[in-house]
Amino acid sequence: MRVGPIEDRHDAGSPSTSTAVTGTIGEIVDQGPSFDMVVIGCGGGPFETNLSAYLVKASGSDWEKDSVVGLEAGSGLGALETIMKSDPDLFGVNGETGKPYTATQVFSYMKCYLITHSHLDHVNGLVLSAGSMGGQKLIHARKQTIKDLEVIFADRLWPKLASHKKEDANAMLVYSPLPTDRGYYFLNRDLSVCSMPVTHGLTKTGSVYESAAYFLRNNVTERELLFFGDVEPDSISLKPQTIHVWKAAAPKIPHTLASIFIECSWTSDRPDSLLFGHLNPVHLVDELVALSLEVYKAKNNLQSASIAVAEGAISPDTRTRKKKKLNPIPLGSLRGMLDGVTVYIMHCKGDVGGKYDGPISEVIGAEVRALVEKKGLGAEIVVLEQGTRIQI
Repeated sequence: MRVGPIEDRHDAGSPSTSTAVTGTIGEIVDQGPSFDMVVIGCGGGPFETNLSAYLVKASGSDWEKDSVVGLEAGSGLGALETIMKSDPDLFGVNGETGKPYTATQVFSYMKCYLITHSHLDHVNGLVLSAGSMGGQKLIHARKQTIKDLEVIFADRLWPKLASHKKEDANAMLVYSPLPTDRGYYFLNRDLSVCSMPVTHGLTKTGSVYESAAYFLRNNVTERELLFFGDVEPDSISLKPQTIHVWKAAAPKIPHTLASIFIECSWTSDRPDSLLFGHLNPVHLVDELVALSLEVYKAKNNLQSASIAVAEGAISPDTRTRKKKKLNPIPLGSLRGMLDGVTVYIMHCKGDVGGKYDGPISEVIGAEVRALVEKKGLGAEIVVLEQGTRIQI
């Protein structure tokens, strides 16, 4: 499909083309931040006050109509109002009124939601606020997630406020299934997305439950961030899919892609049998080793799938069960492969039993950081906090 220039084609769902400023060797020239993100919620439950929800826009644009993307929607308006009571200038000043934005205004400026999967801790805020935030909003998600949301908005669990048709007078939300061709598609004028599936455990019937990983692109700078929905380790998955995300990400690191948002729900002592489709620090760092290997291969133009990390690089209890004859590279070859990359940890499960003196997210972050440093991968580890604003 032939696509016009960005200024002419920016309907959501249209294929995206973009033009970046590049250097003499093809690297993207630093033009400052590409993304602004506000963390409405970053927890993994069970506390409903802090669930996965982020507001994202392109840096340089204002928090105004159609510029804001809701990335996940677990927590919503109530959480944002609470945050803004202690930080009323979080979004700056409204150019029209000269006053700080209100939580309701910010939500009304949202053009669309981008949802990784349909579990309630990722869509609760979307459901509760449907019809209350003014104007139609698109829900971009993979097809199965859309089907799951149709069950919610079927006039039983919740009123039928969502439709596949923009012309539907009652539709406050419009379903917009994302294509699966790995192309980039407009969310708004400034941002585009590429969707890839990841595995988030099994259902009770034994079928694979899929979530999504999103490559979010600034259409002007062509900088990207990588955002994961809930995801399990490839090493114990019946359908390992994260490796395909790493293969897609590796050639972009670190000049185009330097920010990865990924869950780490549990501490390291959580056994595999109780992960429920999530990561702990040991598994997360093993995934980062897998990414480092793909970066190594990309940097050295190694296309062979028979390259593997040498014995000892991956934790003994998380090695893949399928044995293949591979050509190992020493772990030292991966040293610094993730230099310049920041890994943002999110979706930490709440410390319901009060086992830890401080926030459990900091415990998890410290465990991940220690493992990354031990392996010398080079990535910076940052634990997300509710209410923070990040420039990327």
